[in-house]
Amino acid sequence: MLSLCKQSFSQSLQRTAIRCLGSVVPEVRVNDFGVKNEPVLEYLKGSPERAAIEKALSEVANKTEDVPIVIGDKEFKTDDVRYQVMPHNHKKKIAKFYYADAKLINKAIEVATETQKKWDKTPISERFKIWEKAADLMAGKYRAKLNAATMLGQAKTVIQAEIDSAAELIDFFRLNAFFLKEALKYQPISENPKETKNSMRYRGIDGFIAAVSPFNFTAIGGNLAYTPALMGNAVLWKPSDTALLSNWVNFNICLEAGVPPGVVNFVPSDGPVFGDTITASPNLAGINFTGSVPTFSRLWKQVGQNIANYKNFPRLIGECGGKNYHFVHPSANVESVVNGTIRSAFEFCGQKCSACSRMYVPESLWSKIKGPLLAKRAELKIGDPTDYNSFTSAVIDDKAFKRISGYIEHAKKSSNLEIIGGGKCDDSTGYFIEPTIVQAKDPKDKIMTEEIFGPVLSIYVYPDNKVQETLNLVGSSTQFALTGAVFAQDEAFLKSAIEDLKMTAGNFYINDKSTGSVVGQQPFGGARLSGTNDKAGGPYYALRWGNPQAIKETFVPLTQIDYPYMKQ
Repeated sequence: MLSLCKQSFSQSLQRTAIRCLGSVVPEVRVNDFGVKNEPVLEYLKGSPERAAIEKALSEVANKTEDVPIVIGDKEFKTDDVRYQVMPHNHKKKIAKFYYADAKLINKAIEVATETQKKWDKTPISERFKIWEKAADLMAGKYRAKLNAATMLGQAKTVIQAEIDSAAELIDFFRLNAFFLKEALKYQPISENPKETKNSMRYRGIDGFIAAVSPFNFTAIGGNLAYTPALMGNAVLWKPSDTALLSNWVNFNICLEAGVPPGVVNFVPSDGPVFGDTITASPNLAGINFTGSVPTFSRLWKQVGQNIANYKNFPRLIGECGGKNYHFVHPSANVESVVNGTIRSAFEFCGQKCSACSRMYVPESLWSKIKGPLLAKRAELKIGDPTDYNSFTSAVIDDKAFKRISGYIEHAKKSSNLEIIGGGKCDDSTGYFIEPTIVQAKDPKDKIMTEEIFGPVLSIYVYPDNKVQETLNLVGSSTQFALTGAVFAQDEAFLKSAIEDLKMTAGNFYINDKSTGSVVGQQPFGGARLSGTNDKAGGPYYALRWGNPQAIKETFVPLTQIDYPYMKQ
């Protein structure tokens, strides 16, 4: 019943948005694609999924998994030993792993480059079967293990893990395969098939793809590594140190499903060492990246410097986060603003690329929004992610704790900023930071313009007679353009806002929070410094890793070289 209510509410919002925007956005029904998203389980008391996750949590928590480097069909361990700890209890180690040095990374490049030639010959129909089997294993046999590894290793609550390492990961595998099947239906025009036939086929790219994945979504790791593989490529996967265990579970599921050794190579390593090594190889065919702007910029620069050495122009796809906004119009529904902002800003400690980090509120509504917003914030329980009452848990590691707490210290010291909720930080047991709300007098203070990637929401209260002037700040005060939301009931304003804010977000929401994109429903990505906007979860993402070949077959011999007009 709850899911039906959510669907009805979502459809209502969609109809409202379409009505408000008129012909600006064409109406597209969810079922037009003919596929469904993986259901999100609810984990209610007494449910089978609750029993399964509790069993899996106990198993994962009570051992330290020994995770090797895997290149082809061989495992490697080096003297550079690392550990993944629970963010909410950093004395507890859940995975022991090893950094690959440049020599091993080069070995992986060699293996991947050779494997690609063989894997590319595997019929796409066979690859589809493997991907469907992997999705079935994720949805069934390994669902609880994936979620447990994500909960304990990345400090996600059960619902956040379920949305990520179950539903979204499964959706990436199923829907990318579906979108590719649909794309393969296209064939070029053959005007006279008896004389000439034109066709198109997709190959992998000769060489290797480097996949560099983040900690915050287990599903992103699976998408970055395995979508290029679906297209016939071979991959070096550098998982995040702080998502190592969940990524390792994903890797082994895909081996069990039938992905041959060497198609995806599991290569944990130091970031700069990995980047320097892959960009120096002439066989680099592409980089599939999610992470920080400085890291992606460094990789792009290295590719540019080495461009004359490559066999191909490497394809670069990157998603680099944002400074996502909620813009509140005087006509907005207050309850929707409050609840949507709390969820967007503070679920998973704001460690989502799409999390709301700044909000613009009109003076006329501030007194109505402030109280409920602070009251809702105060109700949030911050604790162990295995506690079903926890709304959120710890931030990912000591580096994140230091960076985020630095912004909170800045707010405490600045005369332009006032912490009106939260502000406490404690890393004695886990990396805990209270959900924090800051009111800013200056809309261009760094807390309003720089990416924080943590549970810090900054609010600028603007005069009602300066709606347009404040709206202009959304795009001009930061170089990010990932997600954004507008809350308003004024249809005329919505029509103008969607144009005024056109370049400020790759994923734009109307009367909804800036988080929660679903594969196949809201393809995800942004432009400017937020990335290359290649829309993961959309119909063209897999094709970006394809290497199409147009083929012309002629069945009638060519009997002359001159043209008719030449004989006149």
